[in-house]
Amino acid sequence: MARINANYRKLSAGYLFSEIGRRVALFRQENPGVKVHHLGIGNTTEPLTPAVIAGLRDGVDRLATIDSYRGYGDEQGEEELRAGLVRFYRRRGITLHLDELFISDGAKPDAGNIQSIFSSDSVVAFQDPAYPVYVDSNVIAGRSGSYNNNRGDYAGFVYMVCNEENGFIPDPPQDKVDLIYLCSPNNPTGAVATHKQLKKFVEYARKCKAVIIFDASYSEFIADPQLPRSIYEVESAEECAIEINSFSKFAGFTGVRLGWSVVPKALTAEEGEPGELHRFWLRRQTTFFNGASNIAQCGGIAVLSDQGLKESAELIGYYMENARVIRDGLLVTGLNIYSGVNAPYLWLKTPGGLTSWDFFDKLLHEANVVGTPGSGFGPSGEGYFRLSAFGHRENIEEAVSSVKKNLRL
Repeated sequence: MARINANYRKLSAGYLFSEIGRRVALFRQENPGVKVHHLGIGNTTEPLTPAVIAGLRDGVDRLATIDSYRGYGDEQGEEELRAGLVRFYRRRGITLHLDELFISDGAKPDAGNIQSIFSSDSVVAFQDPAYPVYVDSNVIAGRSGSYNNNRGDYAGFVYMVCNEENGFIPDPPQDKVDLIYLCSPNNPTGAVATHKQLKKFVEYARKCKAVIIFDASYSEFIADPQLPRSIYEVESAEECAIEINSFSKFAGFTGVRLGWSVVPKALTAEEGEPGELHRFWLRRQTTFFNGASNIAQCGGIAVLSDQGLKESAELIGYYMENARVIRDGLLVTGLNIYSGVNAPYLWLKTPGGLTSWDFFDKLLHEANVVGTPGSGFGPSGEGYFRLSAFGHRENIEEAVSSVKKNLRL
């Protein structure tokens, strides 16, 4: 008799973005003809840049002739693309080897899949609030106890609280843990860890034989040159950290699907040998994954060209101008706005002691604007709200204008 994975039953009811979709659909049904402004899910909206389009077309053209056609490629990714990433990191003073890079179909699947190379009884710590896939994938893997509806957390997990007092960047755990999920710039808070703050985590991980899973998907949005864009900018991080990244946000590949992970050969874990985790991830990928789309990889190669990086920077500049419009516009309303300077997300405190979902409904019904309730990202997200700078400029301006005009504070 087949048996289910009962860990799915532990998951808190309703995936965050599905619940948002349900409430918006109900609002539209009850308010036909009312325009809804979206400042919610972080999905890119602007066209791919000319250099990237040329690269993708080249990938398609290669499939059109017998001389250039190819099927399966290297499960680790095209060598040309990985070489481009080696150069990409070298510009930051980071030396990586070609075989330490693994091309994937995005950071989200990597963030969920990477924990498969660690023990099922690993103790896991998360920034709180955190992107839901970190927590949910570890629940499904059986590393948590039950969900507490009153607290909004799972037994067995360690939640590293991010709040106004610590600038939304936590200190390392007090007790020993095995895996630590970090995201900088953070989704949802937009906070960026300093070199000193990351160094604390590296020192903790090396001391405790823990491994940091570092999500750098928004690193290209960091404008401040003093802030690190990679955890490998911290000395000895290659011994204790895996870095996950993506072309989704900085090059608009949300629908194209292309990302990468760095698993250094120097990486070690408790009772493990140097290089063993690297070999495990290679085995995992060659067993479960046939490689990213060769067309998408041609686009990735184009992104990493000088022209591609220039155009991507301009694309990022567009979204960050959106962030400025939102930030400047809403600050005059009296809302407390955090971030939005080195990240495409703005984190705000809900007014008047409203819960995150109550403010969601208030914003939707009064200003017809959709955002993301902070409680959907973890217990410390309660009382906060995320806005996204991804969108067409005219829509961003309309949304801000509607909030300024219609939101009753």
